[in-house]
Amino acid sequence: MTTWFTSDQHFGHGRLLELSPARGAAFPTVSEMNARLVHNWNSVVQPDDTVWVLGDVDMHGKDATLALIDQLVGTKILIAGNHDSCWAGMRDGWKNRDLYLAAGFNAVMDFAVTTLPPLRPQAPATRVLLSHFPYAGDSHDEDRYAQFRLRDEGIPLLHGHVHESFRERRTKKGTWHINVGVDWWDYAPVSAEVLAQHLDDLRRDRVTPITG
Repeated sequence: MTTWFTSDQHFGHGRLLELSPARGAAFPTVSEMNARLVHNWNSVVQPDDTVWVLGDVDMHGKDATLALIDQLVGTKILIAGNHDSCWAGMRDGWKNRDLYLAAGFNAVMDFAVTTLPPLRPQAPATRVLLSHFPYAGDSHDEDRYAQFRLRDEGIPLLHGHVHESFRERRTKKGTWHINVGVDWWDYAPVSAEVLAQHLDDLRRDRVTPITG
């Protein structure tokens, strides 16, 4: 069994193909984007795997896009993002959580903590926080939703939200946060093992950060 992380599919969001040059170049139409994202997911995830989706799986819980969730294999857990209608920042967002559960998510959460696997024998697992939002940074010129962001207490953070703006950054305190959004990972989920190695490489200065 493998654990995967991903975010920002934005199923059904045709306007995104205009706002994102890279995604617009990758997908001529929103229908092709939807189909490719489903295909790429199912090409790597197995039925007994777990996938953490760190927000913005679609645009406001529309029936047509939520119907795609059932096509995605694996046990799916959603950390709600600002475009998901079940997000805590949406008015009465909590009332829409049942929509996402009925669509195929096993759980819907605001934040979570988990671990990435150890890279060496007897080494400890790495604790990471999960949120839709990074510690700092945005896909816009200014950081939004400050009240929904986690406080940096030195724990690495996996997140989405920023699209192509950056793949990883280090905070002023020296804490790494990594964007698991599909725009940086071949439009597919990324495994816990890959992220564990990537975080270790960042900490050891063995890769060049793409910070935007």
